[in-house]
Amino acid sequence: MYNTSKEPVWYGELRTVRGNTILIHDKDFPEASAGRVYFYNTLRDAVIEYAEEIVKVNLHDLNDEEIKTAKAEFEANWLVTRDSFMQQHAGWVEAIHAKPTPAPKKAKPEPEVDADDDETAELEVDSLDDGFDDWSDDDDRS
Repeated sequence: MYNTSKEPVWYGELRTVRGNTILIHDKDFPEASAGRVYFYNTLRDAVIEYAEEIVKVNLHDLNDEEIKTAKAEFEANWLVTRDSFMQQHAGWVEAIHAKPTPAPKKAKPEPEVDADDDETAELEVDSLDDGFDDWSDDDDRS
């Protein structure tokens, strides 16, 4: 099973009935969809998303000698493909490695003080009598 806790890049072999393939997993890859994982497939010279539950039982670690051989044979293509893949997913990579920053604090708005305001000023009130006709006499029912 691929393990990037000791080394940031894991070299391994995918063994299937169709044949064996060297795969490379980089812990700096962005997260794939739920239940999936990215590997560089050396035969296809591409980073491919695999179903983790299906592929993990077929992954096998390489020994030190096999890792040296795999690096010598595939590292140049791997690095070019990796750079291209990481550029395509730059937003994800930045989000994964970004340090959380606190949200900017919103400045509390200062209450506006009107120069004409005076605590002793009286409120202007229009008189209720202005333009008011008394209609109470209009509805005499007696």
